[in-house]
Amino acid sequence: MMRVGVILGGISSEREASLASGRQVCVHLNPQNYTAIPLFMDLQGRLWHIPHKLLIQNTTADIIARLEREAQGVYYEELGSLIDFAFIALHGKYGDDGCIQGVMELLGIPYTGSGVLASAVCMDKFVAHRVLKQAGVEVARELLVEDLDWAENSEAVGKQIVETVGLPCVIKPDREGSSIGVSVVNEESEIDGALEEAFSWDNLALVEEYLSGLEFSCIVLGNDELQPLVPTETATENEYLTYEDKYMPGQSQKITPARVSKEVLAKIQEEVLKAYKALGMKNYGRIDGFVVDGDRILITDPNSSSGMSPSSFLFHQAADIGLNPMTLFDRMIELALEAHAAKKGPL
Repeated sequence: MMRVGVILGGISSEREASLASGRQVCVHLNPQNYTAIPLFMDLQGRLWHIPHKLLIQNTTADIIARLEREAQGVYYEELGSLIDFAFIALHGKYGDDGCIQGVMELLGIPYTGSGVLASAVCMDKFVAHRVLKQAGVEVARELLVEDLDWAENSEAVGKQIVETVGLPCVIKPDREGSSIGVSVVNEESEIDGALEEAFSWDNLALVEEYLSGLEFSCIVLGNDELQPLVPTETATENEYLTYEDKYMPGQSQKITPARVSKEVLAKIQEEVLKAYKALGMKNYGRIDGFVVDGDRILITDPNSSSGMSPSSFLFHQAADIGLNPMTLFDRMIELALEAHAAKKGPL
């Protein structure tokens, strides 16, 4: 029976979402095929094999307080003797960005999701958008701001934002997820505060035009033969989809399929596939974007993983093609093994 190490928790601002995702994976892995081994990453990046009584704790802080007494530390170089496969349920920095993927490559352990390069590119929104534009995929008007440039001449940076992107705009850390550090700016006087918030999370801030339209998320499964699932509409009463909207049940509406015509649904899937291919993604991924002006599709946020908490739209989209959580995870593992079997060098 294959031993599947489910890596959860982590260093990033998204560690609570990762705990929820990893718990869901552990609970729903097919016990006929796999032995689930929960591996908790603490705030120092160390791995711990945790028992079920820790897995079901509410927060990462609850788990961290009990690790020394109730869990077993695992050295990275010994991981190959404990697991045969890694199901990466980490989100954010050091989880989605190629770091843990690189460790698994060095250890020779196959893993879920995209490889080192695609994961790193997807995490850096500005770089991802440059790749997408080269592939003919439309993205929002944007500007990258470095913290040193802003510190040196904030007035010039503010003027450049207004002239290049315009108002209203969205200011966010370039390499964060789950809407962490995001601000909607309606007045020029709000720019400095929004940049300060973004720079508290990253040295780079991405400034994008504010898009008013239908926001969607679409899961893609596959390596060479790709299967876009039915897009989900994500609706909120806030100016943007907040962290709470994404992870707290009842905070937002997640409507599958999105409330657009069949023609627009097909167009979303077409653009999502173009983005997935251009970025070199493998196994599975999530592509977010907007429908504006009725049928214009803009891609805003490619993700090399997806949230997997019980309320995640990932499961709504999978159900549309007849997959429950257990069979979906079966499919993800099958696709990951296929990709790693075919690679020559890192994935």
